[in-house]
Amino acid sequence: MDDDDTGSGASPERGRGRSEPARPAPLPGGDAASDDDGGGETLPPPLAGEGLEARGERRLARLLAPAGRATRHMRSFGRWIVLGALIGVAAGVGAIVFYAAIDLCTRLFQGGIAGYMSPGPAGEGRTIVTPATRYWLFPLSTSLGGLVAGALVTRLAPAAEGHGTDAAIATFHEGAGEMDPRIPIVKLVASAITLGSGGSAGREGPTAQISAGFGSLLGRVLRLDVRDRRIAVATGIGAGIGAIFRAPLGGAVLSAELLYRSDVEPDVLAPALVASIVGYTLFAVVFGWTPVFGNQPGLTFNHPLQLLYYAVLGLAVGLVGILYIRVFYGLQGFFARLRLSPYLKPALGGLLVGLIGLVVPQAVGVGYGWVQFLMRPDQTAVPLLVILLLPFLKILTTSLSIGSGGSGGIFGPGLVVGAGVGAGLWGLGHTLLPGMPATPAPFVVVAMMSLFGAVAHAPLAMMLMVGEMTGSYGLLAPAMVTVSIASVVVGDRTIYTSQPATRADSPAHRVGMSFPLLRALRVRDTMAKPRLVLAPDTPLHETRARMEAAGLVEAVVVEADNTLVGLITSRSLARAAGEQGATAGTAAVPTLSIESDETLDTALGLLAHHGVHRLPVVDSDTPLCLAGMLSTADIARAYAAHSGGEARRLGLLTPGTTLRAVTIADGERAAGRAVSDLGLPPHTLIVSIERNGATLIPQGGTVLVAGDALTVLTMPESAAQVDVALRG
Repeated sequence: MDDDDTGSGASPERGRGRSEPARPAPLPGGDAASDDDGGGETLPPPLAGEGLEARGERRLARLLAPAGRATRHMRSFGRWIVLGALIGVAAGVGAIVFYAAIDLCTRLFQGGIAGYMSPGPAGEGRTIVTPATRYWLFPLSTSLGGLVAGALVTRLAPAAEGHGTDAAIATFHEGAGEMDPRIPIVKLVASAITLGSGGSAGREGPTAQISAGFGSLLGRVLRLDVRDRRIAVATGIGAGIGAIFRAPLGGAVLSAELLYRSDVEPDVLAPALVASIVGYTLFAVVFGWTPVFGNQPGLTFNHPLQLLYYAVLGLAVGLVGILYIRVFYGLQGFFARLRLSPYLKPALGGLLVGLIGLVVPQAVGVGYGWVQFLMRPDQTAVPLLVILLLPFLKILTTSLSIGSGGSGGIFGPGLVVGAGVGAGLWGLGHTLLPGMPATPAPFVVVAMMSLFGAVAHAPLAMMLMVGEMTGSYGLLAPAMVTVSIASVVVGDRTIYTSQPATRADSPAHRVGMSFPLLRALRVRDTMAKPRLVLAPDTPLHETRARMEAAGLVEAVVVEADNTLVGLITSRSLARAAGEQGATAGTAAVPTLSIESDETLDTALGLLAHHGVHRLPVVDSDTPLCLAGMLSTADIARAYAAHSGGEARRLGLLTPGTTLRAVTIADGERAAGRAVSDLGLPPHTLIVSIERNGATLIPQGGTVLVAGDALTVLTMPESAAQVDVALRG
């Protein structure tokens, strides 16, 4: 075992894997443990440095300390009512500030430079078109906005570039619920400038990232475990979107549905409902309770022949959705390859958007005001030719605004694109086809639901959200037909590239879905007794002697009442050697811990995330009281014992998957290669490595060596490809 410190730079916390958050540390590729209870451990970095950011988080931690203490002693549902309400407050306040910032930037850029204010929807009280007094300066507004927003993002938080929601989804899956606290602030300012200057983008991405960022911050200051931090981030996504769109139910469902292409996250729904309604209430108190597009009581389905028309609409929406995905990521790739300063790329994108806006102003800005016009019984405000061109031009301007490095959402433009498709088909067919709706509004609303529901793989949430945004659920029946057909056409393509297909494909559920048996086993039934326990006042020379006599490189330090102080390791001993009067207590380092009532899948996920092989176990009923130690080897033994010793015969695996045991021989292809370089087939995962009696949890950088015994989860039809990838 390596003698690195095992700690987090914070006091040990009672809870489900409480610690200061740390970035995942890769397991050493070739270092085996010295015995089956050991393993190379790395030191997780501390929460933050000593600058303003760290001091701000400490102040927030003190402010929220009562809530933190209360939630630790509450069961899951009650705890998440409190945490959901806190996230909802942040979502509502964030949406209010962001909305006000957009309005301010619109007046400064579009109004101040071009003398133009784009129309807004009925729920925002600005449903008139004001001619631009200096329309020729509109490209200057969009260019300047792109330049300023690009500079902010490039200098302060490059991760704030793009459409926000995808980054928040990635934080849930890949980032273990940890987001740089600078991102939400930079995202708010940069997106307000992009939107206010006339860039084609939406409000949902920034709002989602702002709220998700607070969820991540809340997880840090309350020292939530990885699973709960992920839930907090996902809750923030839906709460922010539900607030700014005045669609709390749809926003809550979106929290659970948006994370996957073909699955949902059920644990998110309850806290998201609380957070979304709190955020919506705060936002509505300031900006009014009217739905975004006003109340639309005439949205009804009253003719069976219309189902055929809605089916055609679904086909058209699906095809345009595919175009949206391809053009957006095609232009994003083009700008990524373009040899131009990252400061200038958003300015170039803004210039091109501004030039398009000179000809077709409906294709720039947020665009909800133009959607309101498309719902009217007569389409005189927007010529039919412009309506037919609008979906394609909106896709282009959105791809230029965001794909060039600007900041904003893609949800809002998706609504405008869908509205254009629906209004265009109605305009072409309402005088020719029998049974068509009397006004374009039904086609506009259903197309909005369907296009983004298909490309975001969130059909249920989108139907609910658009229903709330229009004040009517009268079109749910035809919307189900249209959304279903559009989803079939779009297939597995997605506008959010961070979406895995299912929970089984997500790092958030990799262990639990691969080894469902571990969910039934508890830490308290698997943990072992600590091999050496020391009192804090044990002299350093005695500490070293006792560790050497026991052949150990680490020991647990506890108070007289069994309260966990931390771990003392060979490295911390060496550091304390020169200190006057050093003891085991002064040499001990704070450590990650896990509660005894937790399940083994949670424990294994925690070990893998932090790149450590052993955790102290604290009693779930007695705060910080040491109960035992848990290692990856303990988990492996418990798994083998309860599965009859042969994982390949385990009957609890996800249907359609199989576990294979493969031992790497000298000279085979996998020997000496990192896991990430093997080229394994899709839906294949190396879930554990047995090496020299120790169990390793592999990561991408783990290098395989001859003699490694792998447990591989794969699809039956991929077995031959796995053999080729491993053996050559």
